[in-house]
Amino acid sequence: MTSPGAEHLDSRHRDTVRQIFEHPTSHNIEWRAVTSLLEAVGAVSVHHDGKLAVKMGSELEFLEPPAGKDIDDQMVVDLRRMLTKAGYGPR
Repeated sequence: MTSPGAEHLDSRHRDTVRQIFEHPTSHNIEWRAVTSLLEAVGAVSVHHDGKLAVKMGSELEFLEPPAGKDIDDQMVVDLRRMLTKAGYGPR
């Protein structure tokens, strides 16, 4: 990872970042692992509509929890953009 703050991530969070940036896109990234990672790198709150408000740096995103346990391809794309902008990314 390329963030100066990446050293505070535990091995589970580093694994989740690795999965998010994997090519081809992994189709078994669990929502609970993503929320745990987001809580470690940003500010997270749950809105009344069930969406997750994630503030990472100056960026605020609203993520809708998936119907199943795994996130979809579009969320992977969104997370890659958010994490890259915040300074996290593949090695």
